[in-house]
Amino acid sequence: MNEFALALTVFVACAVEAVEALTIVLAAGLTREWRSTFQGMAAALVVLAIVVAALGPALTLVPLGALRLVVGALLAIFGLQWLRKAILRATGYKALHDEASAYLREVAAASSAARQSRRGVRDWYAFTLSFKGVLLEGLEVVFIVLTFGTNQGNIGLAVIGAAAAVLVIAGVGVAARAPLARVPENAMKFAVGIMLTSFGIFWGAEGAGVNWPGHDAALLGVIPAVALVSLGYTALLRRGRPAPAAVPQPSAVPSGKE
Repeated sequence: MNEFALALTVFVACAVEAVEALTIVLAAGLTREWRSTFQGMAAALVVLAIVVAALGPALTLVPLGALRLVVGALLAIFGLQWLRKAILRATGYKALHDEASAYLREVAAASSAARQSRRGVRDWYAFTLSFKGVLLEGLEVVFIVLTFGTNQGNIGLAVIGAAAAVLVIAGVGVAARAPLARVPENAMKFAVGIMLTSFGIFWGAEGAGVNWPGHDAALLGVIPAVALVSLGYTALLRRGRPAPAAVPQPSAVPSGKE
């Protein structure tokens, strides 16, 4: 895989996670207070740094073939989950993920929660809400960066792609002070699901001993194949979905009658 494809895949995948984390942070900060929210973010970032420090060197000790087999399987599972949700949302079988609605739900919950001070934190609810949101989404970013970077021997470029995504989303969010509801998140998840599934198939097969023709160039065939299958399933589900029942119109009442 060339450097551009690596950076682009990591950037888009991490951007999706950053949008979801930003929604939670904005809800906590704007509804509760920013100091406790930033403390929660900082605590989550410290935990993520510890995870990276622990897992990063450990991954380099694993034989490359075994690493690609395991990581390939995990990426394929991860990517197929994204694809499944994106296809169901694109065909109407599952409601589209609405960041504006998610933001309003978080705001409503934050507004109704009691204010408590614990362990030097003035607003424990804002702290925990921010901490959990950043940690959960951040763990997915760490997984994407470590797996892609380690397999391609270029963790630095993967980190740059992830950092760029986080900075861009954070900058836009801070400027707008609102969730990025206009971001076509389902389309992004559809594309990322295709990429993750394709790389999972590619690396998993390599780890199992398959020699791809053209080596990394084989991805130029794997990615379109996965995309075509995904689009095919989308078309089939749309065709098989029953049309919504017509709403009966009230008949006209003749003049002079009730």
